[in-house]
Amino acid sequence: MLCLVSMIGASFVQTSGGKVTVKDLRWETPSGHLMSALLFVPYGVTKENPAPGIVTSHGWYNNREMQDLNYVELSRRGYVVISIDMYGHGNSDAIAATEWQNRGTGMYDAVELMADLPYVDKENIAVTGHSNGARAANWSILEDNKKPIEDQLISSALLIANDAMYTNDPGEPLYWSLRNDEQQYANVYGTRDVGIIAAQYDEFFFRSLQEDGTVTPPREYIHTEYAQSFLNFGIDPSEEETRDQSTFYKQSIDGVEALRVIYTPNQIHPWNHFSANVVNDTIEYFDESIGAPNSIEPSSQVWQWKVFFNFLGLVGFFMFIVTFTKFMLSTEAFRSLKAQKEAVASNVQGKKGQLWFWGGLIVSAIISGYSYLALYNWSIENRPAFFTQSPVFYIGAWSVVMGIVTLVILFLSYKFFSKGQGLDLREVGVVISLKSLWKTIVLAVIVSSAAYSLVFIADYFFKTDFRIWVIAIKAFTPDKLVEALKYLPFFLIFYVANSIAVNSFNFIASSKSREWVNTSLLAIFNGLSAAVIVLIQYTHFFIQGDVYFTDVSNIVGIWLFPIIVIIPLAAIITRKIFRVTKNPYLGGIIYAIIVTIMMVTNTLTQY
Repeated sequence: MLCLVSMIGASFVQTSGGKVTVKDLRWETPSGHLMSALLFVPYGVTKENPAPGIVTSHGWYNNREMQDLNYVELSRRGYVVISIDMYGHGNSDAIAATEWQNRGTGMYDAVELMADLPYVDKENIAVTGHSNGARAANWSILEDNKKPIEDQLISSALLIANDAMYTNDPGEPLYWSLRNDEQQYANVYGTRDVGIIAAQYDEFFFRSLQEDGTVTPPREYIHTEYAQSFLNFGIDPSEEETRDQSTFYKQSIDGVEALRVIYTPNQIHPWNHFSANVVNDTIEYFDESIGAPNSIEPSSQVWQWKVFFNFLGLVGFFMFIVTFTKFMLSTEAFRSLKAQKEAVASNVQGKKGQLWFWGGLIVSAIISGYSYLALYNWSIENRPAFFTQSPVFYIGAWSVVMGIVTLVILFLSYKFFSKGQGLDLREVGVVISLKSLWKTIVLAVIVSSAAYSLVFIADYFFKTDFRIWVIAIKAFTPDKLVEALKYLPFFLIFYVANSIAVNSFNFIASSKSREWVNTSLLAIFNGLSAAVIVLIQYTHFFIQGDVYFTDVSNIVGIWLFPIIVIIPLAAIITRKIFRVTKNPYLGGIIYAIIVTIMMVTNTLTQY
């Protein structure tokens, strides 16, 4: 019921109560690849009454639904909106890295499609995107510049969470020093309107290398030569006035009035695509640049309701996993997997037992945090070509390490303590028959498939999915199942080992009323190392102006945001399933399947 409410509610919001038509696009582009996108057409937009068009894009390792805050608010205001899956993402074809810049990773293909729609005002087509979606916008403008001025399609661009092209050599890294005599400030954008949303705590962009070797932090970006040159339309800032953020500056270029503006919200990079402030700035910018057909105050926003309904679906999805598993245990085929009586917590007596319990948790958390940071560079240098998703390989390698560490700790605990205390591995489900294991695997596949059937129903009938911010359960194309099979063994090792630890060894409480304390404690320790790394990373960032862990990519901190929720949730889900089965494998396998599919469908596939 929660999932159904989610589907209907989210659809109602994203269609503006039925006033916007949503279409799921697949088309073969001039790049020679299949592209996927969502098209939003407001009511009343026709060939006789065309509207401005906006192509919007997610960043690296995301998908088209991540732009819901933009497509909800912009289509609500009468713009025709195309939200793309960049090549290598979502339902679009994967491509080689050498093709990324070609036609803006697919964005320019979408611009040309937009220009062919009879109900779009071809004089007012804009591009925008978050992070590498903004880089795609830059690349699309370079592609557009190859055409004669009279044939160019893009009239406006809003770059969110990525730098502009500041010099006459935009192919160079954007914050190199300007010591190259051939590299000069320039207006690459010509007569187009351009805006930048530059978060003061952006993990990747808006830095400048100074002559003394220091780097300006992003919170000082507005005062840098790059920002000032941009606001002065490519002129050397030493020759012009100092300009401020959140102010529209206009100048006539070749007889056409163009504008420039920079917004500097007080937030981090990934929060840009979950921010009412950024939506406000986006609406204000396009209002000023290409003009909204329906004038609605920027502060009047409804996308948060879609987030609410999407979140209800996410909650319902995980509830369904537990309840459907219990239902299947009542069927003739799987009744043998149900425990004769519900599993209860054991009571470990003595200081030695407490030492093993707490020691195992603490040691595991320490190794978890250290190995997460240590494995990033190793995974980049040693990823086989067979594994075409770099982030999933990295997290998968970390999962293998922590799965092995968990099993080693459990072995030592059993050998030197639990065995002497009378722990029966068969009684706690660690030892099961091959027949039971086979049934466990079959049931795990059935439960996972049934859960994802809800996602496909949401996608087919309502064009929605289940998500909140960086945690997303979405529909996918068959090729993603092939990808999932590559990585599933990585996550099986961890989540099965974790389920054994949580349920067969650490299901401990002084009384039944205190069982929830045990479950909560294990959930907290599951995500403790991730939470500590994030806390250190961003406390240092907010105080010093840049991140703490500099030996790895800044993205490793961002990838921990969903992990802080996903791994603790594993303790809760597997515990609920264990209680009715005394089988730690069933919950572990189900959760491993779900997490693997979730990861491979929400990232970049690259050849």
